[in-house]
Formats: sequence, C-alpha cells, structure tokens
Amino acid sequence: MSDEPQPQQPHRGRAPQEPQAGDTAEGKAEGRAGGGGRPRRTGWRRMIPTWRMVAGGFLVTALLVVGGFFLGYHLVQIPAANALATQQANVYLYADGSVIARDGEVNRENVTLSQISEDAQHAILAAEDRDFYTESAVDPQAMVRAAWNTATGKGKQSGSTITQQYVKNYYLRQEQTVTRKVKEFFISIKLDREQSKEQILEGYLNTSFFGRGAYGIQAAAHAYYDMDASDLDAGRAAYLAALVNAPSQYDVITHPENRGTVEDRWNYVLDGMVDEGWLSEGERVGMTFPVPKETTLSTGMSGQRGYIVNVVKQYLIENDIVDEASLDAGGYRVTTTLQKDKQDAFVAAVNDRLTDRLDPENRKVDTYVRAGGASVDPKTGEVVAMYNGIDYVKQYTPNATRRDFQVGSAFKPFVFTSAIENKSRTQDGRRITPNTVYDGTSERPVQGWPGARYAPENEDHRDYGDITVREATDKSVNAVYAQMAVDVGPDRVRQTAIDLGLSRNTPSLDDAGPSIALGVATASVLDMAEAYATLANHGKHGAYTMVDKVTRGTETVDLPERRTRQAVSRQAADTTTAVLRGVVENGTATAAQTAGRPAAGKTGTAEEDTAAWFAGYTPDLATVVAVMGQDPVTAGHKSLYGALGLPRMNGGGAPAEIWGQYTRDALKGQPVQAFNLRLQRGAWESQSPAASGTGPSSSGDPAGGGSQAPDDEDTGSRTPDGTGEPAEEEPTDGQDGSGTTGETADGDTGGDGTTEGGTATGGDTGDGDANGDDGTGPGSLTGTITQNARRAW
Repeated sequence: MSDEPQPQQPHRGRAPQEPQAGDTAEGKAEGRAGGGGRPRRTGWRRMIPTWRMVAGGFLVTALLVVGGFFLGYHLVQIPAANALATQQANVYLYADGSVIARDGEVNRENVTLSQISEDAQHAILAAEDRDFYTESAVDPQAMVRAAWNTATGKGKQSGSTITQQYVKNYYLRQEQTVTRKVKEFFISIKLDREQSKEQILEGYLNTSFFGRGAYGIQAAAHAYYDMDASDLDAGRAAYLAALVNAPSQYDVITHPENRGTVEDRWNYVLDGMVDEGWLSEGERVGMTFPVPKETTLSTGMSGQRGYIVNVVKQYLIENDIVDEASLDAGGYRVTTTLQKDKQDAFVAAVNDRLTDRLDPENRKVDTYVRAGGASVDPKTGEVVAMYNGIDYVKQYTPNATRRDFQVGSAFKPFVFTSAIENKSRTQDGRRITPNTVYDGTSERPVQGWPGARYAPENEDHRDYGDITVREATDKSVNAVYAQMAVDVGPDRVRQTAIDLGLSRNTPSLDDAGPSIALGVATASVLDMAEAYATLANHGKHGAYTMVDKVTRGTETVDLPERRTRQAVSRQAADTTTAVLRGVVENGTATAAQTAGRPAAGKTGTAEEDTAAWFAGYTPDLATVVAVMGQDPVTAGHKSLYGALGLPRMNGGGAPAEIWGQYTRDALKGQPVQAFNLRLQRGAWESQSPAASGTGPSSSGDPAGGGSQAPDDEDTGSRTPDGTGEPAEEEPTDGQDGSGTTGETADGDTGGDGTTEGGTATGGDTGDGDANGDDGTGPGSLTGTITQNARRAW
C-alpha cells in the first residue's frame, strides 16, 4: 500500500462531497508544517536515539557527576590516622649511636624529610611517581590505564599517585573495595590542598612497608643496611625503593631466586633517576647491586637486648623523664650510656668464666646458675655495661637490677667506711683504723649490743684470735665486722650505705642490727656498683645514669641534672680503698689480679651459698658481679654447692674471675691509672689488742657510736711504681705531704704549722712540708714506715 492518498469513488445514492482540507496532499503538508503531524518512527529507526536525547543524556550525566563530586567532596572528611600508621618503635642506642634494639609491635621510627637523604627521596619518586611534584593528587588517566592493564592480564597494577598511596597507608585500610577507593580519591584531593608536597612525601616515606617488619624508610635502612636513612646512597636507596613494589618477594637474602627480577627493578629505578636529572650518568655507570645484610634479630629482644630495653624504660619512668603511656605510644630515640665494646666484653667474660663451664645435663645444680653484673664510670656515674642473664627470651628477670639476693660480705666495706667517717672507737675506747685489733674468734658474742645475743660464725667455723681490721677484711672475718657494726652503730652504718649509693628501699636494710655487717640486705648489683663507684671517686657520690639523650622527632627531652656531693669524707673513702687493695693483693680476691691494674674490692657470699659476689674497682671503673642460684621452674633461691663441679661457690671464684677478665678487656688500650689516696691519720700505726676485761666505750653511747676524736687526717698517694707522686688535691688542715715510697706518711700537724715526726726504722723515709691554718707556717715531716707495713699496704 502506498502512503499517497487514494482517489475516492462516488457512492451510490449520494451526492459527491467536497474533500476535507486535511485529506489533500496540500493539507498533509500543512499538517506536518504545523506540528500536528510529525511522522511516526517505525521499525529499526525507533531504536536510534535522537540528537536531543544524546545531548540531554550528556547533560544529565554531567550534572550527576558534578553533583556527585561536590556531594562526595563535602561528605568525605579527612579521618584520623589509623592505629597502625601512628604506632612507632622506641629505638635504644649505644653511646656511639649504634642500635641496641627497637621495642613495640610496629618497627617504625618516623623521621623528618631533612633526615632522609636526597638520593632516597629521588629513588622513591623514580620508582613510584616521577611526576609527583607537578601532578595533581589523583591521576584518572593512570587509574584507567592500570585498570586496563590489570583486566587484560598484564599484571595487577596500581594507578595511584604517591598521595593516594599515602592516604591508603595513613588514613585507610588496605582492603580492595570500591568504597575505600572512593574515600581515597576524595581524601587525596583534600589532602593535596591542605598539605605541601614535602609533607605528603615525608608521610609516605614514614608509612610505606619495606619488608623485614620495617615500616618507614628509617627502619628499613637499619633492617637492610644497618644505617640511618640520612646515610643512604643512590644504590642502596634504589634497592629500598624497589622493595616497595613487592617487599616480601624482593628480599634477595630470603628469596635469592628472585635476584634477577630485583636487579631489573633496581636498574629501572636508577635509570629513572638519571632521566629525571637526579643522578648523573657518570655516577650511574659502574654501580653494582648493593646486597643487603643477612637477616638478623638485631632489632629483637633476644640476648641482652630485651634486658637493656626493660631496665632503661624503668629508669626513664622512675626518674620522670618519660611517662609510661608516652613510651607505649612509641617514637622515642634513647641514647644510653652503655658502651658497646664494654658490653660485649662483659658478655664474653661471663661466657668464658661461667656459662661455658656449666654442665646442666650432668649437674642439676648448674641449671640454677644465674649471673648479673653492672659497670659504672666512677667519675661520671655513667653505667657503661650491664649483664642481666643468658637470654631475655629464656630468662626474663634482669639480674642486674633485682633486689632479692643477699649481698653477703660485699657489704663489709660500708661498715669500715662508716667507722672512719664517724671517727668511731671500739668498746674499750680505741680508735678504729685499719690496724685496730679485734677478737676474730668464731661465734664470739658481740659486746655492747642491747638486743638479743648475737654470735656469728666465721666461714668454715675458723677462729682467728686477735686480728687487725685489715687482715679481717682480707679474710672476711664475720666476728670482727659484727663487733665493728655495734661499735659504729647499725643506724650509722645503714646511713653510710645509703649515702654511698644503696637505695633506702633496699630490703632487709632497715631491720638489721649487728647482722647488717654480714650483708643480709638484698641490694641489686647496680646499687652496689653505684656505692663502690662512690668509694672509687674519693667519697663523691652522684646517682648513676644510664641515659645520655632522649629525642622524639625533632623534640629533645630534658634530662635531670646529675648532682654530686661529698657523701663521705675523702679520708674515709680512700682509707677503705687502701684496705680493699689488700683483698685483691693477698686476700680472698686474688683472682681479680688478672685485670692487670691496681684494684680494690671485696668478695661476698650469701647464706647457704645462694649467691656469690665480687665488687671491685680501679680508678677508672667500678664493677660488681654476682652469681646467683634460682630454680628455673619455681623461681625460688637455690644453693650453689657443687656448681661448676666445685664444692662451694664464693666471690673469689667465678665472680672475681669474670671481673678480672672484663676489667682487663674493658680498659684495654687505656693508660694504667694509680690510686691517689688520702688516708685517715694514724692509719699506719699499729695498735695493741684490747685489754682483758675492758668494758664498753667511755662515750656511754648505748648504740656503740663511740667518741668523736678530734683527729686530723694525713695525705699521700700510691702509684704502681712506688714513686710517691703527690696527692691530687690540697690536703686538709693545711697539710701537704708526700711519701718517697709511694705510701702515705704519718705525722701530727699542729695549729701553728709545725709538724713532728719520727725516724724511719725500715730505711724508708717519708718527708713533706706542712703549713698551719694560715698556710704560712713552715714545718717538716718524717714518717715512720717499716718494710712490713709497706708490703702489707
């Protein structure tokens, strides 16, 4: 049928009608022109959109996109950082800056961009986003390209800019969802408006994962090359940049089979640096692949590391340097006073002299053996080394700071120091000096003690009869020192121990009477090292310190000022040192002579041989070593009889041997220093034993404090070769003297500056000059020193 109108046939019986206007061709045309009759689209034409439909669709879509963008931009806010991104490790360093350990669940140490080498910055940009500084926060073209490459089987690829990656790492989670990508898109745009490119790059470098548990480039630099990010060169930086692409697979130490792929990626990074002008062609030529170090546990807690971290953390908290909550948040860089060479020497000495001699399979008692040690610089109070146990992951308790083992006879020097400091006298009125004679009979009841009867036994129940303080110290005679504690007064002894460095909170220190002399107190190894360091420093005390510097980012934390004071007089400290020298030279600690230096010290053994101690010092180093017995299952104290295959464990054995080896190695290469001592007046003078039946001191002090004798002190010095060098400081009471034999010379100094002396009987003469209170009176000094006295001292 034609679309044209057909002529009408006339009907019968009807008159012809006029055609309607719309029925004619002209009418049809008029209808189309008038809009009342657009031709209907039929067939396949009905499937094709008109241009109006297309334009309208584009307009609606554009409005939806723009509206959606503005809606999303206003609805999506920059959130708080996720928990993982803000977690950091605290880094603990030796005094030389080398890393001891990192603690915390996340191994990350945030650094500023200025603390990251330019090579490292450029290597990351060459690997991840070379147009970072010129592009916008998002790159839709790159996102589409990455999606296409992933869809077409060219590998899973990321089209994210560094800004987007930083947003994902710092603000969002790692899940691959549309919601996360949308948030990432809008947050990136906002962040780019609020932060500079430098801030974003810094954040990215601190949050990226590099493998080996290292988050951030600083942790990665240490994990792979044991250096700071500021020291990374182009080659090493390029390898770290390559790792970001596949951290686990690109570690060539754990996956050597991927070495070729990794080197290709490494070359790609370096070539990119050259293309961008960040690396010259000359530097690029000849560069070899920088193989990272072996995977180690250097940032873990095994060995001594865990002990050190816990002890230092406790020190920071107890001294109000950093509170516990802040430490838990992480990000602190703590430089300790520990010196790596000395720390290693301590560990080696314990291994050589103790651990390697244990046979736990054949001797059950050897399973109980524990060791603790601490070493302090007497002049600075710095803790330079500690030994806490064989391995933190096996034995958690730090043996250097625990306060549950008796110190034994290592406490006795504090009794003698207190006697000199308080100018104490015996019950019969004799002044206590190194040559004061006591009754050394075992189980002799102490005299003048108002409390219950106390009669301590000597080791092996040995009776010594009349014996000097000096000899009693060499042999560690309990009967003598228990009596001396009563003569001085236990309260005075306790205070002297605290003044020297023991904590007031030391268990069993306050409730002891005469037994205080035998070391029933349970001070820590570190406490004892501090106290002995005070003796080595001529009686000047300053609390020990184990932290040199603390920083967090660019902030430096203030440390408490270390203050020193004259805890006891120099004469009291130095006279004690002179006595303790005899313990090393011919007493219970001759094993300490392996140090090869002038040394002073004291051995100690706890009840039932549960602990053995040696506390000693040279002019340069005060070190205390203890060997303890502890059940590994119940943690109860155990006797060490039979340990190491020896009948007994005492301070003159393994503790003194460890001390000797450690001190020798720790001071290796340093000049030998002599003790320069200023002694109590009359320290050389011999005394007669107490007269039979002599009663208590005439002072009438029920505590046994003795009288305060108005005694002056003598001065002098000791050198290894006996040359008699003068004292370091001006003597007290206007006196200046030197002994030609290297020993202290005696004499009585008058107020008018004159000195009376005796004739030398042994052929050795001490001479010197003495001035009065006004420093102008002339005088002469001739000391009486016998050959026997010189040998003894």
